[in-house]
Amino acid sequence: MTTKLDLSKLSLMDALDLATLIEVEAYKRYTQFADQLGSSAEGDAASVFASMAVNENKHGEQIAERRIALFGDQRPQVKITDIFDVEAPDFGAPTHDMSPLKAYLVALSSERKAFAFYDQALRRVTHPEVKALFEELRDEEAEHVQMIEAIIAQLPPEARVDLEDVDSYPGSDVRRLAKDRFE
Repeated sequence: MTTKLDLSKLSLMDALDLATLIEVEAYKRYTQFADQLGSSAEGDAASVFASMAVNENKHGEQIAERRIALFGDQRPQVKITDIFDVEAPDFGAPTHDMSPLKAYLVALSSERKAFAFYDQALRRVTHPEVKALFEELRDEEAEHVQMIEAIIAQLPPEARVDLEDVDSYPGSDVRRLAKDRFE
């Protein structure tokens, strides 16, 4: 979870652009994982990642709308190359046979990374409006962590089963877990 930017010099517009890019990066990675795994049934790990992609995209759009409302179409100074893995799940995280639980644990780790980024960034931010924005975003990431922890706590035992083991659980709902969790 890194950024090349000097956070002490961020303007509010730059901070909004940075936050948008963080969400875009996470959206792209989740989408890549969903495509990579290929959904074989509703509620499998690919479906979890697709649901997370929808969630990240929505959050990114909300931040971008706020940025446009405040700054119109001013050209952004922040670029996707200025960040790396702030919230995006780790590249090697998905496996072809991963259980829905493992997919949620990947998502949980990503949300915790985003919380840690904003929490650490707050120590270097000096602009009062940027500080307020980062506090808001950190608190939203904390809510996302709690939401995923609540989902994990409610998963049935079959959700812990990797797909290669599904045949051991005939009639299982292991693949019917993620639908509409984040929408």
